Amino acid sequence: MTDVEPASAPRREAMGGLAKGLAILELFGPELPRLTVAEAARGTGLSPASARRCLLTLEESGYVTHDGKFFRPAPRLVRLGSSFLETSDLPGLATPCVDRARDDLDESVSVAIQDDSYVVFVARAEVRRIVAAGVRLGARLPVLSSASGRVLLAAQPPEATEALLANWSPTRSTPATLDTPDAIRERIDRAREDGYSMTDEELESGMRTLSVPVVDSRGTTRAAMSVAAFTSRATVADLVDRFVPVLRREADRLGRTL
Repeated sequence: MTDVEPASAPRREAMGGLAKGLAILELFGPELPRLTVAEAARGTGLSPASARRCLLTLEESGYVTHDGKFFRPAPRLVRLGSSFLETSDLPGLATPCVDRARDDLDESVSVAIQDDSYVVFVARAEVRRIVAAGVRLGARLPVLSSASGRVLLAAQPPEATEALLANWSPTRSTPATLDTPDAIRERIDRAREDGYSMTDEELESGMRTLSVPVVDSRGTTRAAMSVAAFTSRATVADLVDRFVPVLRREADRLGRTL
């Protein structure tokens, strides 16, 4: 079996080995907290031998650990993610906005940006309760399946959605999960019309989310601001009537600073 590049063919100046190692690191997540060589090869399209060399190099560099069978992310990997948070203006500018929205709604509020077929949460204000709804800072969600992702796609040409749908493999997380291209298109079209998007137990049972776009002074959608709430605490009507105005207010404030 020959190696298959994990992304598009690299430029002459690019380092193929580095790209392969980064592709393996991107496989780690809630659904794959640990990897075997076979899983790394399958997830990246590399040969098992190439995947093994990459993993051993990552282990030697301190980015993964190995127990003889499974490879797991090492603490040093946090440095890569924190570099963006520490050098980008967005997380710092977003912090007072999500703090105010959290205080007004008594729910956790986050800001996310798009990263290819995912959204990544780069700012978050956690509600002060024992059990809080929502995602952690740095978490990734599928762009097609999340309220934040649909808001971001609504600001783009339909071709952007179609390109993602062409490679989409839906995972049915709950009975309410949308798993057809037509259903996803309809939600994105609705987000374009309404100026917000919501999910109602689509990703996790008992959880509702609402997201609005963050538009900068040039009219470009830069991010999405979202709130998550347990179904026992917020009805769909609550999201529309009470949550939308607060999120829009703070998203507008953030957008004016970008």
